Amino acid sequence: MAKRDYYEVLGISKSASADEIKKAYRKLSKQYHPDINKEAGADEKFKEISEAYEALSDPQKRAQYDQYGHVDPNQGFGGGAGGGFSGGGFSGFEDIFDTFFGGGGRQQDPNAPRQGSDLQYTMRLKFKEAVFGKDAEIEIPREENCDTCHGSGAKPGTTPEKCSHCGGKGSINVEQNTPFGRVVNKRTCQYCNGTGKEIKEKCSTCHGKGRVTKTKKIKVKVPAGVNDGQQMRVSGEGEAGINGGPNGDLYVVFVVIPDEFFEREADDIYVEVPITFVQATLGDEIDVPTVHGKVRLKIPSGTQTGTTFRLRGKGVPHLRGNGTGDQHVIVKVIVPKKLDDKQKEILREFASTTGDKVDEQTSGFFDKMKRAFKGD
Repeated sequence: MAKRDYYEVLGISKSASADEIKKAYRKLSKQYHPDINKEAGADEKFKEISEAYEALSDPQKRAQYDQYGHVDPNQGFGGGAGGGFSGGGFSGFEDIFDTFFGGGGRQQDPNAPRQGSDLQYTMRLKFKEAVFGKDAEIEIPREENCDTCHGSGAKPGTTPEKCSHCGGKGSINVEQNTPFGRVVNKRTCQYCNGTGKEIKEKCSTCHGKGRVTKTKKIKVKVPAGVNDGQQMRVSGEGEAGINGGPNGDLYVVFVVIPDEFFEREADDIYVEVPITFVQATLGDEIDVPTVHGKVRLKIPSGTQTGTTFRLRGKGVPHLRGNGTGDQHVIVKVIVPKKLDDKQKEILREFASTTGDKVDEQTSGFFDKMKRAFKGD
């Protein structure tokens, strides 16, 4: 089945801002998270949403997706991180370029040590795991040197020999007729695949490749304060190097699952807490949950809905450096929808004692509205 457009998955336009992408992801991930939504298909929907967010939240990945869609732009062009036009219909042009401008300078020793490929692992974290960090053990499939032949590809007791076709260079010269005349092109030796070596008796474990795929368990310490989309480099845990070269690195990318109650902005946390109109009018003390535990918050009398209180040091630990962010508590005054006759009478009596008038601050606001309607 063809993949759906990432913008369609998140329900946003292609011109959506980074904040709009994040808000759409938070909303949908809460709706379809498997721990919350037990309906059939919710798990696959959540994976689709996470994949779309991972692509669109990264500016570089988003630009690539906008240009190429779901197609890997490196396919058909020689692959690898270097990109370029080393394959397909451009090889003839590259050969001519090498002939006229001395392309031999780019020829690498096939037996020289080379660093192994880097790997990437996506780790999903719960909200509080990202706040406080955790010790985790992950499993990654990666290519490692064969233990039987120690990476040579040859049967134990034998050694690879210099390729008789390319003389150990890993490439051969091929003559070709072009509009510029007959030129000599360098091509990868098809007999040794550019290694410069021939293996007469192959290793029975790796079948001459010198490398095998293994699942490696790696312990990772997630630091406190990581945020969605950030990554951590684990040095030397990528694929094995070639010809004795160093291992590549492992990059762990964090995807933080949104919380039902807490919202995070940088290292600050925001929460909405309901209070009754009696509490807002007369004042009160309420318990407010934070990621650090319960906190007692004093609500002054006359508090209006939307008022924000700050709890210092109750946010997210700073990832780099000392200190912790704050938690911001936004109170929402809840008006009762159903009142009995006695409660209605009490409110009517209260309204009569105030003369059904508004205070000076509210009065000034309505005066501004009147002038706006009149065009003053």
